[in-house]
Amino acid sequence: MRLQGLMAPLLNSEAFQKVKSFMESGNYPVMINGLSDSGKSYFINGIYEESDKPIVVVTHNDIEARNIYEDLSFYLPNVYYLPSREIVFYNIDAISGDLRWARLKVIKEMLRSTKKIIVTSIDAFAATYTPKELYKSHILKIKVGDEVDFKEISHKLIESGYERLETVEGKGEFSLRGGILDVFPPNSANPFRIELFGDEVDSIRTFNVESQRSIEKVKRAEIFPAKEVILSKETIEHAIEKMRKELSEFENKVSDKEVKERLRKLIERNIESLQENWSFETIDSYLPFFFDKPATLFDYLNNYTFIIDDAKRCKGKLESTVFEFTENYEAFLERGSILPSQINLSLSAEVVEESFKGNKVINLAPFGDGGFIEAFNKVEVKQSTKSGYQGQLDMLIDDIKENKKNGFRTLILSGTRPRGERLVNTLRELEIESVYKDDVDEINNGEVVITFGEQNKGFEYPDIKLCLISDKSVFGEGKRAKKTKRKKSKGVSKIKSFAELKPGDYVVHVNSGIGVYKGIKQIEVQGHKRDYLDIEYSKGDKLYVPVEQLDLVQKYIGSDSASPKISKLGGNEWQKAKAKVRKSINDIAGDLVKLYAERSTVKGYKFSKDTQWQKQFEDEFPYEETPDQLSAIEDIKSDMEANKVMDRLLCGDVGYGKTEVAIRAAFKAVMEGKQVAFLVPTTILAEQHYKNMKKRFAGFPITIDMISRFRTKKQQTETLKALKEGNVDILIGTHRLVSKDIQFKDLGLLIVDEEQRFGVAQKEKIKSFKKNVDVLTLSATPIPRTLHMSLTGVRDISVIETPPENRYPIQTYVVEQNDQLIRDAILREINRDGQVYFVHNRVESIQEVANYIQELVPECKATVIHGQMTERQLETEMIDFMERKYDVLVCTSIIETGIDISNVNTMIVNDADKMGLSQLYQLRGRVGRSNKVAYAYFLYQRDKVLTEVAEKRLKALKDFTELGSGFKIAMRDLEIRGAGNMMGSAQHGHMAAIGYDLYCRMLEDTIKIVKGEIEREPVETTVDLKVDAFIPSSYIKDEIQKIEVYKKIAAIENEEDYEYVREELEDRFSNIPNTVYNLMDIAYIKSKAKLLNIEEIKEKNEDIIFIFEGRERTDKRIFKVLLEEYKDDILIEFGDKPTILYRVKDKKKEDVLFTFKEMLDKLIALNN
Repeated sequence: MRLQGLMAPLLNSEAFQKVKSFMESGNYPVMINGLSDSGKSYFINGIYEESDKPIVVVTHNDIEARNIYEDLSFYLPNVYYLPSREIVFYNIDAISGDLRWARLKVIKEMLRSTKKIIVTSIDAFAATYTPKELYKSHILKIKVGDEVDFKEISHKLIESGYERLETVEGKGEFSLRGGILDVFPPNSANPFRIELFGDEVDSIRTFNVESQRSIEKVKRAEIFPAKEVILSKETIEHAIEKMRKELSEFENKVSDKEVKERLRKLIERNIESLQENWSFETIDSYLPFFFDKPATLFDYLNNYTFIIDDAKRCKGKLESTVFEFTENYEAFLERGSILPSQINLSLSAEVVEESFKGNKVINLAPFGDGGFIEAFNKVEVKQSTKSGYQGQLDMLIDDIKENKKNGFRTLILSGTRPRGERLVNTLRELEIESVYKDDVDEINNGEVVITFGEQNKGFEYPDIKLCLISDKSVFGEGKRAKKTKRKKSKGVSKIKSFAELKPGDYVVHVNSGIGVYKGIKQIEVQGHKRDYLDIEYSKGDKLYVPVEQLDLVQKYIGSDSASPKISKLGGNEWQKAKAKVRKSINDIAGDLVKLYAERSTVKGYKFSKDTQWQKQFEDEFPYEETPDQLSAIEDIKSDMEANKVMDRLLCGDVGYGKTEVAIRAAFKAVMEGKQVAFLVPTTILAEQHYKNMKKRFAGFPITIDMISRFRTKKQQTETLKALKEGNVDILIGTHRLVSKDIQFKDLGLLIVDEEQRFGVAQKEKIKSFKKNVDVLTLSATPIPRTLHMSLTGVRDISVIETPPENRYPIQTYVVEQNDQLIRDAILREINRDGQVYFVHNRVESIQEVANYIQELVPECKATVIHGQMTERQLETEMIDFMERKYDVLVCTSIIETGIDISNVNTMIVNDADKMGLSQLYQLRGRVGRSNKVAYAYFLYQRDKVLTEVAEKRLKALKDFTELGSGFKIAMRDLEIRGAGNMMGSAQHGHMAAIGYDLYCRMLEDTIKIVKGEIEREPVETTVDLKVDAFIPSSYIKDEIQKIEVYKKIAAIENEEDYEYVREELEDRFSNIPNTVYNLMDIAYIKSKAKLLNIEEIKEKNEDIIFIFEGRERTDKRIFKVLLEEYKDDILIEFGDKPTILYRVKDKKKEDVLFTFKEMLDKLIALNN
């Protein structure tokens, strides 16, 4: 056992042996007095080790439960945190599933008879649950070789809360395609793909939701319910009958017509959703209608030992929770928003307290007050919390010396192994003997042992002469650092999935322009069936595009939501538009290539390889770096170590770790004796970066300073003097940093945050820096991968696309505007000592909204910020808010690319249906930056008749609560904004004119031409063969999936791609029909023909004709090879456009396609 030496003193202590004796003899309840906050987990782990029963730890609230869960995770792996359930009475349209998945994961563990610890709050015991046996009966266990009925399984999955879709993208979804079932249980890291052979399970595989490709084979799948309320046809009928009966009784008692009407509309809507979808968003709050006798948490934990953390405090919290629930219940009942039986959602405080008394209970009572648990079996313990050192090494040294003198065992947690090993060396230099151990198998009196691990606080336990010093006490971490190994993503698609294309969407055909996609149409020509994209142009003209030419078609994506102009078929408008964009792209590509070439020749300072200190500094980072972060760090170091001037752009979403990458570059520069300038657009950001960097560089001899108008003139003068003399290593500031009076002794690196937010004069000044100083520019607006690839070789860009792991969830609601909800949400946040953003995106009425908030919630203090305020006003209000002089910040979307305030964990967005998804996505990222669950409420006006655009946006908003299509749309919107920022405002119009994807394609080709990699744009090859080539509906039914697969087939360029697509189709849809193989063969032939400058392959009479683009662009060796290898079957016609006739009479089409693949491969080999 890793911590045997740590646990031994406790297990052998007199106090613990006394507790053990009470437990073994069944003398419960037991009361333990005197445990400290952090020492509790140590003692609980001791009880767990000596017990043969699972344990549940009960705290007074969720924050404390999470803290104990995190502390216990240091001691053992099988510990789980059960968050309390949100009871929502509001008329919610959509709720994100993060909390639901977290709860279901623990409910699954509660049903297993394994030894474990579950940590939860007292509130979880006041709630009611689905009966345990019903829940257990809906756990599906399927193994290879079982005979199953997918129809029956589908029915059971729907009863268990799963949603049936065409493609599984998230937890709680399933898809059925013939003999293949895809299902994503909430208890699994990846979804399962179960394939039948007849009625028998032939294979079970996990698969990647992004690529939809299998990861690995498994022998069995355990599928747990996806909702807490398990339904059947009978329970639904029972619930509907009961709801209607209560509605009728309520209407008879109430005279207010508006109240009656409101409740009737709500109940009928929920009943309709139940009948159609077997669910609705707030179904958890209707539990009493489905079960006459719902279960309690005690039913699930009937064999557990209960450890209550301060029963007196838990009793107080339980009473206030039940009181608050009852008050809410009465208010909602009076308003006509709930039914009377919903009172049974909560148990009374008395029932909960009484239920505890019949169980094995240990009460951790810090002050000897047992609360509602009367215990005669008492144990006294003397522990104290160890105060933090906040990086002050001398205080730590004094304590260690005192501990050694008094014969204390001292265990210091270091967070990470490298940090622990360094601490041993530091202590050795100070003549304190210590040892680093991965396995603390022994720790003797007077010994100092360091090991990796984390605790929120340390403790001192004099009775057993033990002192545990936490990582936070030593290093002063602001929030919990969880360094976990990131799993490598397997099976991510190489051929990028096509943006979802639906009938009615605008599309761009490379040669014909912008039209409206109407759907897939199957057309039979001379007895052969083919699928075509039906595209409608101006005046109702139609263009039918063969699916193998899908590479010529993209979904239209412009720079905003405005509808594009539909092109006219056959006219020259489209060609003119393309020519105009091509000229602009030629200019910009020429400038980019020229600028890049010039910069490549400018000699810059060549930094040395990383020092040992650099490694130490990077090891201090308490999180696991994402792959993209590591790649960006490598790019930047490589630039700095080259003898040319660095000019790199680092793009990444808010919170994706750009600052850490920049900090490492800064450290590298300072280690070489160079100075660093960190330029930011606002004073508040300067303040934030200054604080973060001071903290990050603590313990290293690096001087960081800041220059801004919040510094006095005297302070600024002193800073500038020190800077000139080389006594400031890193200077952070706004545009003041590029003023004439700023003189560096030896500037080596300029870091620019959000360059697009600076004015023209500042941008010119930044340009002058780029001539002889390494420059790293940071942008929080991500850029699309396509643009990134297009600019390869002309702009040095690093992109961070991977989000950090272990972020706390943001519980997201889409809901009608509701005074009570706004008041409750604000008060809940204030009561947990937090703050709130209220976003109202109209400056003209923002003060009215602030007044409304102040009247609605008189208990709070609100202030206003918006973009029309002066910078000084803005900064003053923001700093007052940061210093917690206000509870609510009523603001416009000005905060979307702002600062991190970890204390703000509730956001309310007014009129969310009027805002873009990308904007909402960035706004939501402003909360959820602490150890509390964050809340985001997207409001729309009640009973308002929505425009078609707003209706679509609202639907997307609902999708947006999960990482589904709404999220993808938001990211796409955001990337287009990023593309515009990067390429300049003039290019926005060009992107809108021809669509973003075609713009990138033309840019990439033009850059290759300017760089001399290709002579001109590649030829567009068309293939028209009389062969059945389509995806039958019996193979893929869903049209969106069909389009996605057609796009992947059209993107086949080589044998590797061909095999990749073949494997994916067999994996996802089973055996491939011949018509699909034909389609794949045609795509392969087309891609190879393109490389040979063949512009057309067509079938005429009994010949297949290959027409080359032109004699001068055709390799003459081709004809020699063809005549040698295929002389009996071909005829060559020389001319301006050489032509090959291949005779296909009496040949099978499949054989012909195979021959063509082989022939083209041989011809291409001539150039290799």
